[in-house]
Amino acid sequence: MHYRPFGTTGEKISALGFGAMRLPQRRTDAGEELDEDQAVAMIHRALELGVNYLDTAYMYCGGQSERVVGRAIADRRDRVLLSTKLPLMRVESRADFRRLLDEQLDKLGTEHIDFYHFHGLDAKKWQEKVLAFDLLDEMERAKADGLIRFASFSFHDEPAVMRTLIDSGAFASVLCQYNFLDRANAESMTYAHEQGLGVVVMGPVGGGRLGHPLEYLQEAVGKPTSTPELALRFVLANPAVDCALSGMSSMRHVEENAAVAADAGPLSQAEDAAIAAAIEERKRLADLYCTGCAYCMPCPHEVNIPLCFECMIDHSVYGFTDRAVERYRAIGDKWLPGKRADACTGCGACEALCPQHIPIRKQLAAVTRTFAPLL
Repeated sequence: MHYRPFGTTGEKISALGFGAMRLPQRRTDAGEELDEDQAVAMIHRALELGVNYLDTAYMYCGGQSERVVGRAIADRRDRVLLSTKLPLMRVESRADFRRLLDEQLDKLGTEHIDFYHFHGLDAKKWQEKVLAFDLLDEMERAKADGLIRFASFSFHDEPAVMRTLIDSGAFASVLCQYNFLDRANAESMTYAHEQGLGVVVMGPVGGGRLGHPLEYLQEAVGKPTSTPELALRFVLANPAVDCALSGMSSMRHVEENAAVAADAGPLSQAEDAAIAAAIEERKRLADLYCTGCAYCMPCPHEVNIPLCFECMIDHSVYGFTDRAVERYRAIGDKWLPGKRADACTGCGACEALCPQHIPIRKQLAAVTRTFAPLL
C-alpha cells in the first residue's frame, strides 16, 4: 500500500480508504439486513492490506454503519484514522452538536474521532446550520476536550463554494466527488491541496457506475484493463488527491481495490488523454439525446422526462445498464418522483418547450421499448 502526507495534519494516509456506506447485506425472513460478520471481516482484511483510513457516517446503512465499524476496530483502534460525520440534517440547535457527537462516540466505541466532518456541507448549510448555531466553536471545544482531532467537511455543492469553505481556515481536510466522469471539483481540490488541506475523493468508481467493464474505455487505452482499475488509477494520478475512498460491499472489492492502490501506477498522459477523448465523445452523444436542462418540465401527465432520458443515456451511451435499470424501476417512489416513459400520452407540450428541439415523444417511446424487457 502506498501512503501520502495528509495535508498539514502530520498523518500519512493510505492511497485507498475504506468507505463504510455500502456494507454487505444478507437476506433473512424479515428482509435484507446488514451482514455484520462479513462487514467486520472485510474491514479487518482491508487493514491487513494496509488501508488505514476508515470512513463512516451517522446515517449510513440505516444508522448501523458506525456501530459495525466500532465493532471491527475495537481491538485495533491505534491502526485506524477514523472518519465520521455530523448529520447536519439532524442539527436544530447548538446543543445538538455535542449530543450527536457523544452518541457517535458511543456507537463507535472510541474516545476520539480523528476526522469529524460536517456532512454534506453546502452554502445553505454553512449559513443556516454551521454559522447560525456557532458549530465551529463547538468543533473547537470538542477538539480541546480531546474528542476530535481534526475538523473536516464532506462537500456536495458548486466548486466555487468549496473555496469559500477552505478560506474559512476551519478545516484540515475535505471529502469530495471526483472521477473521470465528473471532474468539476478538480480546480477546487488543487486549491485545497495548495492551502494545506488533506483531500479525500469519494466516488472514484462513479458511485458504482464504473464498477463494470466498459469496452470503449478499454479500447481507448488499448489493453484489457478493468474499468475499476482505470478509475482508481485516474483518481490517484491527481497530485492533489491524498486518498481514494471506495465504498466496498464485498471481499472481492477489498482485494481488487487494495491491489490497484498498492501496485498499479497512475495513468500515463497518453492513457489519460485517450480516456478523456472517449468520455467526451460519449458526452456529445448523450447531449444529442438530452442535456438535462428540464425546460420540458413539468409534464402535464407527470412523466419525469429528464430522468427517463438520464436512464436511457446511462444504458445506451455509457453502458451503465445495471444502474440505469435500477433507477428506471425506482421512478415513482418518494426519492424519484414522477412517472416512467410509458405514461406519455403524446400531447407534445414538452416538445414546444425544448430548446434542443429534441423529438421527445419519439424518444420516450424508445425508452419504453428499451426498458420494458429489462424490468
